[in-house]
Amino acid sequence: MVQAYILIQTEVGKASIVAETIARLPGVIQAEDVTGPYDVVVRAQADTVDALGRMVVAKVQQVDGITRTLTCPVVHL
Repeated sequence: MVQAYILIQTEVGKASIVAETIARLPGVIQAEDVTGPYDVVVRAQADTVDALGRMVVAKVQQVDGITRTLTCPVVHL
């Protein structure tokens, strides 16, 4: 299992609805609207890195109101 944090920038005023929409997607563990340089922080998981990438591109980035994403895979050093 691969997990990642997805940092999301949204259009002005869209953070709450983006977080609510993403929270319902399969593979999403948690989605929160936050303050700072990013508007939404998501923790997601998938079976493989490829599956995670497909989820981000095919599901997360398709949510209306998102302007940019940054995916940060979790590593255990």
